Amino acid sequence: MDTPPAGYRGGMAATPALTARNLRNLAGFTGLSCISIGIYHFALGTASVPGATDANATVDSRERFYSAYFAGYGLAWLRAARRSPIRAGEVRALAGLMLISAVGRVISLVHNGRPHWFQEVLTAIEFVVPAVFFGIADADEAQTIPKAELLAAS
Repeated sequence: MDTPPAGYRGGMAATPALTARNLRNLAGFTGLSCISIGIYHFALGTASVPGATDANATVDSRERFYSAYFAGYGLAWLRAARRSPIRAGEVRALAGLMLISAVGRVISLVHNGRPHWFQEVLTAIEFVVPAVFFGIADADEAQTIPKAELLAAS
């Protein structure tokens, strides 16, 4: 059996450049996803919501109203992804909004019972994705800005 070279730690270690690229890609994908979902819900109203077949005009109006904000949230993610370096504070703020939204879904579950299964999938995603963003939020700044400047700015 061959022995690994000296210094080998096993597997592919995440490099700062790889992590920064992952941050940029995930932020861009999140932005495009939110814009697409926002446009879809704006166009279809409550017909775009699984399990919302009996919603009235008020609920449809609210759905279309908030979907425009969701598309705007996606634009904010795209703007964050295009910065160089990507600002960790901006990523944390946007991820925090997603996390608060997931908490809102849990509050709804407690007060109103289980929603359509797809909403439960979305809830899980809305807890996991912010956790990933919180973990890699400073990857691009850490790679681009010297540590002394980052410490002075905080």
